[in-house]
Amino acid sequence: MITKKVAKELNKQINREFYSAYFYLSMSAYSDFLGLKGFASWFLMKNQEETQHAMKIYKYVLDQGAQIKLLPVEQPASSFEGALAMFEETLAHEQGVTKNFNELIDLVIAEKDHASHIFLQWFVTEQIEEEATVSEIIHKINLVGGKGDGLFMIDNQLGKIASATSVETVQGVF
Repeated sequence: MITKKVAKELNKQINREFYSAYFYLSMSAYSDFLGLKGFASWFLMKNQEETQHAMKIYKYVLDQGAQIKLLPVEQPASSFEGALAMFEETLAHEQGVTKNFNELIDLVIAEKDHASHIFLQWFVTEQIEEEATVSEIIHKINLVGGKGDGLFMIDNQLGKIASATSVETVQGVF
């Protein structure tokens, strides 16, 4: 059983994960609007991952005997300054998510909640991968100057990655 304080913060994290899903869905829609189908597919894949993360926390909170209290999900931006800007915003967003999980870890340690500490370790590891992947994409976009044939190649590569990664193969499903 988790404390009320931990349950409250995990409910907030569920909301943040749903916001992340919405954030990526918005980027997917904008990429599609720009004709960047590979970017759109990659961001849609991220949307699905974030929804799974929210549901993973949701199930954990219920399994720990605490109540789910869904909060309103903030509206994300609907347009962006281009491909590079979307990934720079993505990196900043993921760094914020990492900060949130680090704060949750600090809380569960202070509360001596060993089960939640173990549970949250998966998310800490996931964040390392998320930030590294986005940093690599930013590097590639910068290498090609963010336009032309190079951007087309990156778009194509991201589409292939998204196609190869189905919802069922994303780690952390319940």
